[in-house]
Amino acid sequence: MTRRAALIVLDGLGIGSASDQAAYGDDGSNTLGNVLAAATGGSWPTLEALGLGNCAPLARIPPVGSPRAAHGTAQPASPGKDSTTGHWELCGLVLPAPFPTFPNGFPADLIAAFAAETGRGVLGNRPASGTAILDTLGEQHLATGAWIVYTSADSVFQIAAHEETVPIEELYRACEVARRLCRGPTGVSRVIARPFTGTAGQWVRTPRRKDFSLPPIGPTLLDRLAEANIPVIGIGKVDDLFAGRGIQSVHTPTNADGYRRIGEALRVQPRGLVFANVIEFDQTWGHRNDVPGFLQGLTELDAAIGGLVGGAQENDLIIFTADHGNDPTTPSTDHSRERVPVLVAGPKVRPVSVGERTTFADIGQTVAEFLGVEALEAGTSFLREVWSGG
Repeated sequence: MTRRAALIVLDGLGIGSASDQAAYGDDGSNTLGNVLAAATGGSWPTLEALGLGNCAPLARIPPVGSPRAAHGTAQPASPGKDSTTGHWELCGLVLPAPFPTFPNGFPADLIAAFAAETGRGVLGNRPASGTAILDTLGEQHLATGAWIVYTSADSVFQIAAHEETVPIEELYRACEVARRLCRGPTGVSRVIARPFTGTAGQWVRTPRRKDFSLPPIGPTLLDRLAEANIPVIGIGKVDDLFAGRGIQSVHTPTNADGYRRIGEALRVQPRGLVFANVIEFDQTWGHRNDVPGFLQGLTELDAAIGGLVGGAQENDLIIFTADHGNDPTTPSTDHSRERVPVLVAGPKVRPVSVGERTTFADIGQTVAEFLGVEALEAGTSFLREVWSGG
């Protein structure tokens, strides 16, 4: 029997507090719950029919008596709340310790080494919103050519540069230098190229962002699939999050482009895994505290998800989930420590509750069992609960 799985990560679409949320300073964060509570209108009939409201209590998306998808939530087990941590855990790799963060900026010797090797000065070197720091330092960057280096509550070394001041390939080379320098105590999970264009007051970040991640520190679902010669199609930034190990991706600047490419992959990929990251709930709306944009994004998702599920083949297992929260209703512009939704669809999926899983890794373990590869090191499969096929 030919089987095919799709793992679709709606980046930042948390659905309520994690059990240890207070330790992360995220009390009150509930991305989906708070966004929907802030809505003054709108409906999301396809998400409602699938059972999104059966995953957790949500304003405007009530639970239904006969949902079309298996449903539940998953708690994070790895320390941290960034995309790398979340995606690794989804693929069966639970971190023993968090990636380092730098609330006071990076060490002076690291910044000096980075400046020396790249031949440009450094501005910033502090936690900041990616758009706010352009407003503060963008003109100085244009005048001096110095890099804008900043971080956040996540384990990231971000480098912003105007595309007309610094060629994009030079920015990428600088990120490779930073990736090599950030090791050991400064081993951030990701170095991120943040190219932008525009003029003062009208800065625009371009789609040529690129992430330079640490390679996974242990085996993942992608490694298991590669060992078994099972094909994987990557959509969005997933290849960056795994440092290209076991996956190559077509990057997608918008959710709409992501949905289109997921649909194309489900039409042409006969077996294996389609692994997608849908980026704008996090990048475009969550980090910018854009509640109206987020709500419009939910409407776009509702319009697209029916076609993705409706196009499933007989032996498809399609899972929608997230990697962390990013609540645009709170003052913070950073990720939030949250549990994530779990929706599992397909012609042979029983629309049962899978409850609240204790780790995201249960999702990867389920896909591993479904595709017949060696079990992952973390997670408990719920395949037998949801799958009615042979």
